[in-house]
Amino acid sequence: MQMTPGIRFLGSGLAYASLPIIGSTALQQLASKYYDIDVPTWVVVLSSVLAFPGASLARVLWKEIKDRRDAAAIGAQVVPKVRGKKVGNLDILQTMKEVWDSGYPGDGLDKPFEDHGAVFNMYIMYSDLVFTASPEHIKLMLATDFPNYVKGERFQRSMGSVLGTGVFNSDGEMWKYVSVVHDTNNLTCPRFHRSITRPVFTRDRISDFDLFDRHAEVAISQLKQRLREGYAVDFQDLMSRFTLDSATEFLFGNCVHSLHAGLPYPANTSLPPPPSSGSPVTSHHTATANTFAAAFLEAQEVISYRERYGWIWPLYEIFEDKTKKPMKVVDGYIEPIIKEAVEKKKARVAAGEIETEKKRDELAEGETLLDHLVQVTDDPKVLKDETLNIMIAGRDTTASTLTFVVYLLARYPHVAERLRNEVMEKVGPTRRPDFDDIKDMRYLKAVINETLRLYPIVPFNIRESINATTWPNPDPSQKPYYIPAGTKTAYSVFMMHRRTDLWGPDAEEFDPDRFLDDRLKKYLIKNSFIFLPFNAGPRICLGQQFAYNEMSFMLIRLLQTFCSVSLDPSSAPPESRPPSEWASAPGRKGTEQLFPKLHLTMYALGGLWVKMEEANEGSN
Repeated sequence: MQMTPGIRFLGSGLAYASLPIIGSTALQQLASKYYDIDVPTWVVVLSSVLAFPGASLARVLWKEIKDRRDAAAIGAQVVPKVRGKKVGNLDILQTMKEVWDSGYPGDGLDKPFEDHGAVFNMYIMYSDLVFTASPEHIKLMLATDFPNYVKGERFQRSMGSVLGTGVFNSDGEMWKYVSVVHDTNNLTCPRFHRSITRPVFTRDRISDFDLFDRHAEVAISQLKQRLREGYAVDFQDLMSRFTLDSATEFLFGNCVHSLHAGLPYPANTSLPPPPSSGSPVTSHHTATANTFAAAFLEAQEVISYRERYGWIWPLYEIFEDKTKKPMKVVDGYIEPIIKEAVEKKKARVAAGEIETEKKRDELAEGETLLDHLVQVTDDPKVLKDETLNIMIAGRDTTASTLTFVVYLLARYPHVAERLRNEVMEKVGPTRRPDFDDIKDMRYLKAVINETLRLYPIVPFNIRESINATTWPNPDPSQKPYYIPAGTKTAYSVFMMHRRTDLWGPDAEEFDPDRFLDDRLKKYLIKNSFIFLPFNAGPRICLGQQFAYNEMSFMLIRLLQTFCSVSLDPSSAPPESRPPSEWASAPGRKGTEQLFPKLHLTMYALGGLWVKMEEANEGSN
């Protein structure tokens, strides 16, 4: 029976806490034996009880003194700490939990930014958590001082039960090199280089567009059918199914067919929903699709909460590892596919059809990521971790961005009309778009970029410093900030993307033209690190162009089929509507008509319920 994360955490804590008791008892025995001094038991107990908090307090105070001395020695200053009202800033942690549950992204951080500027130390449970929304600091972490910042062991422990040792949960040699090392316990330690997955994304492949078209056709068919029944559609759910089907076919060559499982009906539907006439699939496929998607989401939500709680997260999983149940479902789908691919490869090697270790610089048309990976390793854990990491990155980010694009098109009809005009001019009402069409559609790219600016899909991220270093102070007249070794450094592109000093006074307004007019040169070209929807530096998203192609293709197909889109808030679950108190808030928060939420990525709570008007066939 495996121990839960909470039991392991408590076990290590009790072992550490028992040291004062063991030490005090030993001293009592030594005093009695060699010095004939009878130390009362109550003295032993009291000293043991006081020793642990005393030692912890001494460690905290010593670190604070040492950090100040080390900073002063190099002409720097420590990052200002946020001071809460409770021990260990527990009140701040509680406030942040409330924000995660019911607040707007970035709530709770405005005051620290106002008090301390673009960088501050949250100092949760006496553990440094330096937070920034400064492009200069983010550039250091992601690019110019990249080797000094890693995901870190704490991050890997909290994410490991879902991400394993895949590319998004690895550092250093594990991230850089390709080799599989077996230790004396026969445990596998995969060391991955991005070059393993890079061939999947090195060039535009015709087969990618074939894949997009197949699943887009099913998605639009389901959308049209439901709208014709007179119901609104949860567009976020539709796009999640579209990207899940695309991702599972792209990665494994084995589609989960979630689009065929049937779309949900609005929360306010009173009559029994009419039967769906979508493409026929077995009830087994339907159940698999729905349970897989739900489990996949649940697992991501669990690990996102772990990272937010910091080093005390195991205390919330005393009785169970909350990822175990959903990952059993996810693994149940993925592992048989991987097993089949490995056995097929071994059979081909035995037959002399392929070499044991075969590596190419690019994939053949129609070849999947799994087809490529089995040429490098046949370790099932390595294969599962890497494909699952890519699935999370590719599926969620694309689905969420498409959701927010359509949300903004519904709110800004003039943008939707202008974008549809571009589609009609460049592609026409029926033709399948190709690479050249997408490259030529400047306004489409601007709409996607402006959406990614306001709603970056990974709004908050984190690193850990390896060696002590400094960050420049936003105020050049002040000393730089000292960052001790082993410091958690969090950053928010969500907040950076909305800074008026970086994007102009209209930073919180939706205006795709900022990526086309003089503002592009005035702000973005002058400092490219103010816009980071796909990360930057050595760890920049390899699938960036793939994502742009997939999103552009789907949006073109939608605008060829539908001439208008509108929100239908009455169809959304009541708890998904923005709280009434948001209306008095400044900026976009005060005008939101959906509820942005976070797990590993951003999404709309309760979905995005819309109605669309079909265009006359063959018309502009």
